[in-house]
Amino acid sequence: MPHSQDILINWTPQETRVAIIESGAVQELHVERTLERGLVGNIYAGKVVRVLPGMQSAFIDIGLERAAFLHVADLHREDGAARSHPRSSEVQVPIEKRVHEGQTLMVQVIKDPIGSKGARLSTQISVAGRLLVFLPQDDHLGISQKIGSPELRDQLRERMLRLLGEADSREGRTRSGGFILRTNAEDASDDELAVDIAYLRKTWATIRENGLKAPAGTLLYQELNLAQRVLRDLVNEQVQSIRIDSLIQFDALKTFGAEFTPTSVEKLQHYKGERPIFDLYNIDTEIERALARRVELKSGGYLIIDQTEALTTVDVNTGGYVGARNFDETIFKTNLEAAQAIARQLRLRNLGGIIIVDFIDMLREDHRENVLAEFRKQLARDRTKLTVSGFSPLGLVEMTRKRTRESLAHMLCEPCPTCEGRGQVKTARTVCYNILREILREARQFSPKEFRVVASAAVVEMLLDEESQHLAGLSDFIGKPVSLQTEPSMSPEQYDIVLL
Repeated sequence: MPHSQDILINWTPQETRVAIIESGAVQELHVERTLERGLVGNIYAGKVVRVLPGMQSAFIDIGLERAAFLHVADLHREDGAARSHPRSSEVQVPIEKRVHEGQTLMVQVIKDPIGSKGARLSTQISVAGRLLVFLPQDDHLGISQKIGSPELRDQLRERMLRLLGEADSREGRTRSGGFILRTNAEDASDDELAVDIAYLRKTWATIRENGLKAPAGTLLYQELNLAQRVLRDLVNEQVQSIRIDSLIQFDALKTFGAEFTPTSVEKLQHYKGERPIFDLYNIDTEIERALARRVELKSGGYLIIDQTEALTTVDVNTGGYVGARNFDETIFKTNLEAAQAIARQLRLRNLGGIIIVDFIDMLREDHRENVLAEFRKQLARDRTKLTVSGFSPLGLVEMTRKRTRESLAHMLCEPCPTCEGRGQVKTARTVCYNILREILREARQFSPKEFRVVASAAVVEMLLDEESQHLAGLSDFIGKPVSLQTEPSMSPEQYDIVLL
């Protein structure tokens, strides 16, 4: 039976944080920063300020600091040619025959402004939902290329056509607009698809209505913020309550929910408590733990989680756990607990791509099967698409988890400037020997009166103490004095050799 969930939303003007709580523990964390939201997906009423026939482009004023850029290939064609042959000269009518200065166009941002370049625009409008993308100017039905099975694609197409037919007959209209099924629509029920169809059509009706009366430069539609996406994407039967600690945002969410996601409104609550909402479940502590490399298990075992460019590795260790009757039993119990903890950590840290899990080696086949079954059972609670293989010949479990957004660590952290993301720094002795080699190299090329070494306190201390004999020997060999200077702002690996 599925566990009930509570959703906590902590809102500040600069950041929105969302935690999904299940059985008293944090299962998922979502963070969105106001300055990092970008403009992609936003729809504006734009005014053509300049047409450039030579570049087959136009500059459009959408109310930003710099005019945005529209290329002829991104203009919508009634016959769909621009979609099928975006850069083909045979099907393109010159831009100067299709737009003119002073004209008002409905445009959508497809690329954020970068540096001195304005935003890139398209007049081919699309509105994304949880499972579907709505194409109001087209009438075809597309399916994500990642849904590979031809039988499944045919089934989905038939179901969508039936659902669209039912919706059209209910609303007493002929078919209007096309849809693309996103990858996560693969396992969706008819009810979920029908909810998304209704939401997208309602959203488009509002955009179109505003577009008819809005002056140029008006923002007609903004890609949903995190709090709104919670109502659209995360609320299901398991969710008991959605608590938010901002009255203004609570009112805004209530208005949004009443119009677009009516079933979620009754679960919405304004949190008025004295303590910050995230303190209720120690969520800030959980965030710190979710950024740590080591995860302690209740039994005394622990996990080591390492993210690399290509994949994530999870290593399971027994640690101090010796509680069971024999060693086999100890390993089995630790692996079972680790299976539950790993599934939660993947959701909490939002780890995606290839993931390799190194459970502790188990001799008994039934133990391996039980651990794998428990791991799959815990992973089944994940809303993100994943695949899990069995144990490899080396005893590793290989799996993939779809990347939906940046991992928590990539969002909240950056590589350490001292070690540059290696997680290690050279020892003081290694740096001392690098310095001695460089002084010798410099002495062969230049002839200063003196060499001065500027380095961190630990390196200077070692050159004065344990390595003083080698430094004195080098000074005699090159016939020049070597002085030392401590620079507190230098990292353990940094040093400078000054020729005086």
